[in-house]
Amino acid sequence: MTPFISLNAVAVPFDMANVDTDRIIPVRFLRKLRDLAHSYEGYLFHDMRFDPTGAERPEFILNQTPWRQAGILVADTNFGCGSSREGAVYALLDYGIRAVIAPSFGDIHYANELQNGMLPVTLPDEICNHLRAQLHAQPGAHLQIDLPTQIVTDTDGETHPFMIDPVYKERLLQGLDDVGLVLAQNSQIEAFEQAYHRQHPWLA
Repeated sequence: MTPFISLNAVAVPFDMANVDTDRIIPVRFLRKLRDLAHSYEGYLFHDMRFDPTGAERPEFILNQTPWRQAGILVADTNFGCGSSREGAVYALLDYGIRAVIAPSFGDIHYANELQNGMLPVTLPDEICNHLRAQLHAQPGAHLQIDLPTQIVTDTDGETHPFMIDPVYKERLLQGLDDVGLVLAQNSQIEAFEQAYHRQHPWLA
């Protein structure tokens, strides 16, 4: 997966609380193929972004010009609650969102973001409210997130530190998912197997 070091991107204020994974990607789209030729971008917030005819709903914030290219989403409490569907993260990533800032997350969704190279940033409720107010006042404004220093910089240049488990921080910095983490130890694994078979040749 792509390493996450820092991100300076358009940030979209998403004021809704308790956004469950079925809102992020409706369940009927989870059977769809996802590969290099088939993106989940069009399924993100599908039923809020589009009407039953497939036309964009102009009132939905991601359909408004300043925020169409958002790379950061600033949410309200309990973002990604509900079912454990990993497709919710795929839809966010395929749209181009690499980080979500919120006061709290659904536990499984938080883990799914980390596993797929997204950065979920937990900040106090009052700071998230402040960030969203800034973004509403300055449509299309950027936020900056620096993972090595664990700092979010807002539109006024004010900095907000955040916490992240050191293990997940290092994995994001190196771009390692579970498979990549194992492969990074491949030489040690092979050395152990060779030594083990030398000591126990009857197992071969």
